[in-house]
Amino acid sequence: MSTPKGNEGFLDFPVPTAGKACQTWYTTFGDYKPGTRALVVLHGGPGVPHDYLLPISDVASSYGIPVIMYDQLGCGNSTHLKDKYGDGSFFNIQLFLDELDNLLEKLGIKDDYDILGHSWGGMLASEHAIRQPKGLRKLIISCSPADMKTWVDVANKLRAELPEDVQETLKKHEADGTTESEEYEAAVNVYYERHVCRVKPFPDDMLRAFSKLKEDDTVSMTMNGPSEFFITGTLKTWSNVDRLHNIKVPTLLLNGKYDEAQDECVEPYSKHIPDCKWVKFANSSHTPQWEERKEYMTVVGDFLRL
Repeated sequence: MSTPKGNEGFLDFPVPTAGKACQTWYTTFGDYKPGTRALVVLHGGPGVPHDYLLPISDVASSYGIPVIMYDQLGCGNSTHLKDKYGDGSFFNIQLFLDELDNLLEKLGIKDDYDILGHSWGGMLASEHAIRQPKGLRKLIISCSPADMKTWVDVANKLRAELPEDVQETLKKHEADGTTESEEYEAAVNVYYERHVCRVKPFPDDMLRAFSKLKEDDTVSMTMNGPSEFFITGTLKTWSNVDRLHNIKVPTLLLNGKYDEAQDECVEPYSKHIPDCKWVKFANSSHTPQWEERKEYMTVVGDFLRL
């Protein structure tokens, strides 16, 4: 199934500490105009641009719900800041919350909108919802951990199920500090084929997102690290579990049976958000928008139209 091209634009995003003018790139699908409720989609990573989430534009064509995607600062089509590599005081959650607020304001939708966040995007979306913005109507958290310690514990359990030679390759390069090597990347891809996307070969849109990440991994390496199970960045100790009760909007929680975001990763959302529905996709890992595209869009679209 092909993905239509959206209507693109740039929004100025003032960041005094950036050292240069910054812009957020965005694209819209469907009959979007200020004053209509849209679904704002937050990509993962951090630093993996929107491309791999393009199937979610199906919600616009199938349900008539406008969809807005954007590349977060530092990746994709938005302003890059390679000189901020490793600067956790710059690349932090508050920066991306401010960017989201700026986008909602400048697109004229801050008083009425829904949000879907995938992986890191769901973490960011939950942080946004915890602050109880007045215009947020519904929240969708897709394949996102609520606590990074649990995320790493689960990733290491899944890693222990990989072939022995793959595990040894991962250990060697992590110990030697050579995680940028092609051998390490190939070993990580074995994990990805099991727990990130089980579609073979990987969809072109996903490969394009990974390619852009490889071209500039500033945000990813600063906040996350070389891989799911080798977290060295500023998100290493992040958790929102003790604040989830502050989310007051209807919430849809999603994950897959083979997801790196296993049930124990996402369960706190279900447990602590007062109005939360949890749907698990039986034939998916971390990208059910590709692995069970039709089912995923039905679940998302029906929730938004309730």
